[in-house]
Amino acid sequence: MDNNVVVIKSRAFALRIIKLYQYLLREKKEFVLSRQVLKSGTSIGANIKEAIRGQSRSDFFSKMNIALKEASETEYWLDLLHQSGYIDDNPFISIYADCLELIRLLMAITKHQNR
Repeated sequence: MDNNVVVIKSRAFALRIIKLYQYLLREKKEFVLSRQVLKSGTSIGANIKEAIRGQSRSDFFSKMNIALKEASETEYWLDLLHQSGYIDDNPFISIYADCLELIRLLMAITKHQNR
């Protein structure tokens, strides 16, 4: 299952979030918002992996919906970090686009839960 697109993209995104967290700590001395984005940004992939190993269809969709919520929360923290000046425009545009892509993928997956 590790060749699954959403698994691959969420893992790559989590690694980017970890690097962002390290940058915010070292370079910007930001300790609160960075922790929030770290938690939500790495939780996306963890919930996706849990969903894939889910015990039932409803368990799968429950975990995927949690992953979607975490991605939406991450979108919020990224925007806040950018608007407050902790993340410059170019890095923000790139990581924000990756976050939105994950949200689109997860929305496409979760919209099929009632079928």
